[in-house]
Amino acid sequence: MAMFRLQSSKVLAVDMTGDAVKAKNGSMVAYDGQMTFKKLTGGGEGLRGMVTRRLTGEQMTLMEVKGHGTCFFADRASEINLVSLNGEKLYVESSNLLATDGGLRTGTTFTGLRGASQGNGLFTTTVEGHGQAAIMSDGPAVLLRVGPQYPLTVDPGAYVAHQGNLRQSFQSGVTFRTLLGEGGGEAFQIRFEGDGVVYVQPSERNTIAGDV
Repeated sequence: MAMFRLQSSKVLAVDMTGDAVKAKNGSMVAYDGQMTFKKLTGGGEGLRGMVTRRLTGEQMTLMEVKGHGTCFFADRASEINLVSLNGEKLYVESSNLLATDGGLRTGTTFTGLRGASQGNGLFTTTVEGHGQAAIMSDGPAVLLRVGPQYPLTVDPGAYVAHQGNLRQSFQSGVTFRTLLGEGGGEAFQIRFEGDGVVYVQPSERNTIAGDV
């Protein structure tokens, strides 16, 4: 199994001994040793992942790197966070996924509708199995715990990922930004209930979510 470690907060190093990793296309900045590269298409394995991505208009291109040596990955100086999975599932915004162990399964899941009047679907990338994943955030990611008595509401521009036994729903209407007069159109917030953790970033990405 590939060994993930942080060379710095913004550079991921992956030590490989004949195994493989999947990473965001164009994110490799250097490598030593003997490596082979293959372009992967679609958000997950098989036709379903590719069709889902086409429906949502997302262009998620991954590459597979395999060999012996060390690869270094980075993307736009984003902060990198390591997540260890032991059979559970990680839900992550596709633009925030940097790399996964080759043995982890990636796919897509339908997470709900954005706005009753438009009915646009929202899809999240899933990572599942045993191994490590690297997710990116604009600034150091913060882990917020959700408990049975403590639901959490998140601005979609700050959402990075979540895991655990969480129910996700969408609340349309006023968001934090429209409240401040910075958003417009049909906006929503993401509400999490149950038991788990949510990764948020301190700086918002540009997103259609808060300003449709």
